[in-house]
Amino acid sequence: MTALDDTTAPAPAPAVAPGVPAAARVRARTTNPWRIVAVVVVVLGAVGFLVFKGLGDATVYFRTADEAVAQKAQLGTQRFRVEGAVVDGTVAQDGDHVRFEIISAGVTLPVVHDGDPPELFKAGIPVVLEGRWQGDHFASDRIMIKHSSEYRAKNSDRLDKAQRDVQDAQNPASASTTQVTQVQP
Repeated sequence: MTALDDTTAPAPAPAVAPGVPAAARVRARTTNPWRIVAVVVVVLGAVGFLVFKGLGDATVYFRTADEAVAQKAQLGTQRFRVEGAVVDGTVAQDGDHVRFEIISAGVTLPVVHDGDPPELFKAGIPVVLEGRWQGDHFASDRIMIKHSSEYRAKNSDRLDKAQRDVQDAQNPASASTTQVTQVQP
């Protein structure tokens, strides 16, 4: 037999049934790379916006009272924090507001605080205020008290005595003994 014989292998079946129009054929779905790029850009843009907005709201600039007074025009009405010590004799309750002055490097800054101050607030202590310039004074809506991280009790001698008593009770041999002599009549 030769290669040109009439007996040939049967032809493969067509992929689509005969008589079905070409438009009805199901095409394998290919992913458009521009769609992926667009989705990535939208997601990154949304995340970037949230981070920028969140950090922008959380970032409040810090100034000392003398810096705030010197930069009043530049600061305008933007929110910032200002630090200083409360000036003695300036604290006055005025309805829902507390009026006082803070000082830093010899420069005083008049403050009107909206709301009640914290319990530890008093003259002579360092504070950090959050707010903005409003006319000739700093309008504060938040007072943070600056204090050391070390706790000091009012009667620290009592604590020392109590600690000595505990040590003496645990180790009677090392307790400071006082001789008591009884005198018999």
